[in-house]
Amino acid sequence: MPEKPGDLSAAEIEKRKKALASPATAKIIKYGAKAQVKVFRLTNGRIGSKWRIGAGWKNPVPTLLLDHVGRKSGTVFTTPLLYLEDGADLIVVGSQGGLPKNPQWVANLQATPDTTVHLRGGRRDVRARVAEPDERERLWPLLVDLYADFATYQTTTDRVIPVVILAPR
Repeated sequence: MPEKPGDLSAAEIEKRKKALASPATAKIIKYGAKAQVKVFRLTNGRIGSKWRIGAGWKNPVPTLLLDHVGRKSGTVFTTPLLYLEDGADLIVVGSQGGLPKNPQWVANLQATPDTTVHLRGGRRDVRARVAEPDERERLWPLLVDLYADFATYQTTTDRVIPVVILAPR
């Protein structure tokens, strides 16, 4: 067992990468997200606004629904994401569980940054942008404190996991 989040042995990293490469993993993520969106909307966030899996088991993490427009299709998608409040901004992470590629919503927000998030009991119009390196450096430890599994995800992937700032508009 790792001493702290993100401290994985080479064998543990390879095992995790193999599990992430499975088509079943992507399907589980996709259908789990669809279910969470549905329940969140049906209950106006009473159910589904806290993440209680992995590092969130003992310390539930707040969850929002992020709307984003497909940059190719023009279709509006909704993705549930953990978030951190940083002043008036909401901070989300494009971790996708440590998969090798960024989630589609990151590129979609770069193409169409003005969007809406749904929080428990309400919605907020925001403008998205990927954090600059110095901002990411400041925010990353706060995000790992919020949800320790982010450190594990970063250890598992070769990409720099994007941190996205959702500023009010």
